[in-house]
Amino acid sequence: MEKKTNVPKLRFPEFEGEWVEKKLGTIYNFKTTNSFTRDNLNYEEGVVKNIHYGDIHKKFKSHFDITKELVPFVNKEISLNKLSAENYCKEGDIIIADASEDYVDIGKSIEIVNLNNEKIIAGLHTLHASPDLQMLAIGFGAHVMKSENIRLQIKTVAQGTKVLSITSDRLSNIILIIPTLPEQTKIASFLTAVDDKLTQLKKKKSLLEEYKKGVMQKIFSQELRFKDDNGEYFPEWEEKRLGDITERIVSKNKENNLNVLTISAQNGLISQLEFFNKSVSAKDVTGYYLLNKDDFAYNKSYSNGYPMGAIKRLTRYEKGIVSTLYICFRNKPEFDNSFAEQYFETGLQNSELEKVAQEGARNHGLLNIGVSDFFNIELSIPSLPEQTKIANFLSAIDEKINHFSKQIERMEEWEKGLLQQMFC
Repeated sequence: MEKKTNVPKLRFPEFEGEWVEKKLGTIYNFKTTNSFTRDNLNYEEGVVKNIHYGDIHKKFKSHFDITKELVPFVNKEISLNKLSAENYCKEGDIIIADASEDYVDIGKSIEIVNLNNEKIIAGLHTLHASPDLQMLAIGFGAHVMKSENIRLQIKTVAQGTKVLSITSDRLSNIILIIPTLPEQTKIASFLTAVDDKLTQLKKKKSLLEEYKKGVMQKIFSQELRFKDDNGEYFPEWEEKRLGDITERIVSKNKENNLNVLTISAQNGLISQLEFFNKSVSAKDVTGYYLLNKDDFAYNKSYSNGYPMGAIKRLTRYEKGIVSTLYICFRNKPEFDNSFAEQYFETGLQNSELEKVAQEGARNHGLLNIGVSDFFNIELSIPSLPEQTKIANFLSAIDEKINHFSKQIERMEEWEKGLLQQMFC
């Protein structure tokens, strides 16, 4: 008995039989797109909206509902008379980003599922493909375009070095393996429900992050103050030099096999090998500064365009090392580690650092902070008991944010597994 090949591993029980192979070009018909730049678009007024490839990469959900997305208008002074009616987007159409700097996003697409009777066109660096709705159910296209089989084919046909690109001709020869319309509809409905759940989790996380940002502004501007166990306000905050409440770390590493750390805006002090799968370029790291858990580090030399005040605490590892480009310190008992971490997250130290930043002589645009200047910056610090209350309050919010992050991560992995098993 011949083994069936075009049958997914995971399937709704009411369906059977093999899926059929079709070239994308026999299902989708490519339409003309425009080349309007951001300068030709606005968010205030207009009649026709425009899908820009950058928004596909960064903003739009794979199922595009115009009532839930912020989409720019084409400027009124631009004539659209040359566009025929068939070049306007319809529900079920997919819009594909035809250029990207990496393989992760090349060919990223959205499927239009709700237009709300509005007019919209596909713009710069996009491909506009309209399906035969007798072969493809609305809502299914977005999911099949995210499937592992299709993503692999798109990466294979992409061309370029620094910037990757794809063409409608190359996409037309990609093979889609699809079931009957009723099975497509069932799959689309199920996976859309998964996407909706993910969207809800991400929205909750985003709202919590915004809440934390707002409450931090009030706390560190002292608009919001904490009280002690007797209901009394803590003492007034005091201006203190960083050097008075910290100790500089100058101890050098004597080993050659410790984690070489670097600063990440999102993840703090992280291992270059673990996160970037690369070793430090220096052959001998025995002269690097040695950090223990809860020590802090700051890169004193940075380029214009990067946040200059990123001071990060070592929390992931018991110890690690950083190059001598970093200024390292540990807190004295009167400066709570968790409070300090939250304080530095606000970026309140930036204004002080900007005052003492000097342009380096070695490279144009490279700025340097002197060690003595760094430890002379002034911070407004509450009493230790109030530091503890503030840190505990903000850490509790962080725990909730991390909880949502883990839920999102687990659900994304689950969805990825579903896509692998539900599609041929």
